[in-house]
Amino acid sequence: MRLRKTSLALALGLSASLALTACGSDDGGSGGDGGDDARLDGVSITVGSKDFTENILLGKILVKALEAEGASVTDQTNLGGSAVNREALLAGEVNVSPEYNGTGWTVYLGHDDPGNDPQALYEKTASEDLEKNDLKWVGTSPFNDTYGFAANGDLAQQEGGFDLQKMADYLEANPDATVCMETEFPDRPDGLVLFEEATGYEVPQSQQKILDTGLIYTETDKGACQFGEVFTTDGRITALNLELVEDPGVFILYNVSFVFQNSVYEPNGEVYEDLAAQILKPLDNDKMAELNARVDVEGDSADMVAEDYLEEIGLD
Repeated sequence: MRLRKTSLALALGLSASLALTACGSDDGGSGGDGGDDARLDGVSITVGSKDFTENILLGKILVKALEAEGASVTDQTNLGGSAVNREALLAGEVNVSPEYNGTGWTVYLGHDDPGNDPQALYEKTASEDLEKNDLKWVGTSPFNDTYGFAANGDLAQQEGGFDLQKMADYLEANPDATVCMETEFPDRPDGLVLFEEATGYEVPQSQQKILDTGLIYTETDKGACQFGEVFTTDGRITALNLELVEDPGVFILYNVSFVFQNSVYEPNGEVYEDLAAQILKPLDNDKMAELNARVDVEGDSADMVAEDYLEEIGLD
C-alpha cells in the first residue's frame, strides 16, 4: 500500500514513460463549473496522486476543489507509487500531487533524522525542495499517517492498553506472541528498527509473521497475531477489533501537503494556499481515518467521499 516510501534510487531509476502508462481513472480534462466569481477561470492543471486510498482521496478532493474554482482539471489520480509520481511531477506530466513530508525529507531529499516537529519538518522540506527542484509545498495537514502498531482489541482490553515499551515487554514475556508485518518492514530504516532502538527489544524471527497488508489487519483482528504493523490513519483500525499502540514519537512524521510545480503555483498562489488550508485544516487523524474507512470498509467511491467532504467544509 504505502508505495510513497519507495527508495530514492528507484524513484530516479524509473523513466517518465511509466507515469504515462500508469494513469488514473480519468485521462481527459474536465472543465471547471465555477460561477462568475471563479478564481481559476481559464486555468488548466493536472492533478496526480499515488495509488492507495488516502492519497487518491486527497487527490480527488483537490481535483473537485479546483474545478469548483473554475479550473479545467485533468485527473491523473491513482497514478502509481512514489517513484512514478515524483518523476511525473518533476517532468511536468502532472502539476500537483499530495505528498508526505517524511517522504520528501528522507526519500526525495536524502536526509536522515526528520525530527519530531511537523511544522519544522514541513518548513525545511519545503525550502529545500523549492530551492533544488522548483517544487512548491503548500499547506500541511494535522493528521500524521505514519507507521505504528495495533494490538488485538481483546488483548489490549485485558492488558489495559499498550504503548511501545509495554508491547516490547509483553513480547519478551510471551515468546509465543507474534507481530504481523509487511515484507519490507523489518528491514526499512523507518520500520521495525525504530521500535527496537526505542524499546531495547529485538523482535526475533520466531515472533515475526510476514503477511500482505490487508491480512495484517484481519489477522490481528482475529487474534492470530497479537500485534500488527499498521498505518495510523487507516480506516480499518476503528472498523475492526484493533487498538493502536501508543507511540511517544518513535516513528517518522508523515503529514501531508500539496506539492506544485512552482511555475504552475506562482500565477495563482494565493488561491492554491487558500484551498489547501481549507482542505487540510479539518483533517486530523480521526477525520482522515473516517474518510479512508468510507472507501476501504463501506465501499463508497473516492469520488463520492471527496464530494461529500467538500460539501461538509463548504468548498463544493
